[in-house]
Amino acid sequence: MGFESTELFLKIFISSWQTARIYNIEHRLFLESLEKTYTRLRVVFDGEKELVIGILDEELASGEDIFFELSRKVAKTITYFKKLGIERIVFHEDVSKEELTKFISFLIIPIDEIKHTPQEYLSFSGIKNIEVGKIKAADGDFPEEETKEETEFKHYQDSLKKLSNLLDGVLNNNTVDDLNLKFITNDIMDNLKDGYQIFSKLKEVKSYDMTTFTHLLNVSILAIYFAHKLSFSRDDCLDIGVAGLFHDIGKLYIAKKIIQKKGKLDEGEFDKIKSHTVLGAEILLSHIDVLSILPVVVAFEHHLQYNLEGYPKLFFPHKINVVSSIIAICDVYDALIQRRSYKRDYSPETIYEIMIKDKGRRFDPKLLDVFFKIMGVWPQRTIVRLEDGRIAIVKQENEDDIFSPIVEVVDGGPKELVDLKIRKEVKIKQSLNPLTEGKKYLDLI
Repeated sequence: MGFESTELFLKIFISSWQTARIYNIEHRLFLESLEKTYTRLRVVFDGEKELVIGILDEELASGEDIFFELSRKVAKTITYFKKLGIERIVFHEDVSKEELTKFISFLIIPIDEIKHTPQEYLSFSGIKNIEVGKIKAADGDFPEEETKEETEFKHYQDSLKKLSNLLDGVLNNNTVDDLNLKFITNDIMDNLKDGYQIFSKLKEVKSYDMTTFTHLLNVSILAIYFAHKLSFSRDDCLDIGVAGLFHDIGKLYIAKKIIQKKGKLDEGEFDKIKSHTVLGAEILLSHIDVLSILPVVVAFEHHLQYNLEGYPKLFFPHKINVVSSIIAICDVYDALIQRRSYKRDYSPETIYEIMIKDKGRRFDPKLLDVFFKIMGVWPQRTIVRLEDGRIAIVKQENEDDIFSPIVEVVDGGPKELVDLKIRKEVKIKQSLNPLTEGKKYLDLI
């Protein structure tokens, strides 16, 4: 990549962006400018895999080249990009003209209308070959690297905040923030679907806010993970995730003192709780143009039960949508886990026993079997005591033997991985509650 070639590309690229700001991306002048920009970008690559443009202080740079003269001429552009949070742009060699158009389209959005990071917008728009962000810290100034669990938890907290804002809008009968909704479900799909057990560590359990918002997000995460394992397409998984986010929205219309009551509900209170399925469907019907019909169906059906003896009461034959059956399983599973978090009375093995008793009555029997094949009786990261007294952490499920996962011994003997399906003489005696007897092993997860 030569200095002159890269500098010329930058001039043409900035000119194209300014043309889009004055006119629009459909205008003839912009389309002509875009063609020149893309052609010049192809020339700049010249066999290289990527072109990296950075902003160092107030100067544009690429590799060892700093474009002092150009930087002075486009100082306002540099300031604008920095306000957007863009200090580094990476164009990969497979970048398409369509991706370049989408990127410039993002750059002309007014700053006060941008609610997410530039890279989030690019990812959501399907731009895979352009990356943006800030310049990394200088040597010696790098922040301490986050653990996978810390990163997952931050994604979770961010998604929870976005969800609460989104649901507030729906409940106030405002227009659904379609972009925010898609960001939440895409974030779950990309960052949280493999981290559904992020609350296995004590600090995360302490931060666990027992609200309907939290439950909605948890069910969405679990449903996307389940659907992904069932080989649903990405688009279908995202639709299922949206249905999970809204399945209990009717509860948000019901008084908090009823929802959060820890004692037994009286008949009147329980009737109000049961009405949340119809309430939820009615609320979502007014947003069907954005959400589609699936969340409406799931809100209405997720308590009907497999044998149709649940609620709301039906007086006609009905076949439950498979997504409603998926959400029903995830809904109960998360509710039992949540209850364990503050009452400490439902171990993983107990949750399995409770749910399996309702197989064929409350839950679709085939789906429930597959669910526990995927999750196992003791999910990954569960702290367990083996029958020989050793303490271990569950590392991986064995789908053809859900009572015999692969575990890592962490106390009471040499540290080793043990496949309980092969080592038949070794069995799990019980799980350890991470808030009490398992607390001292949390750092080993």
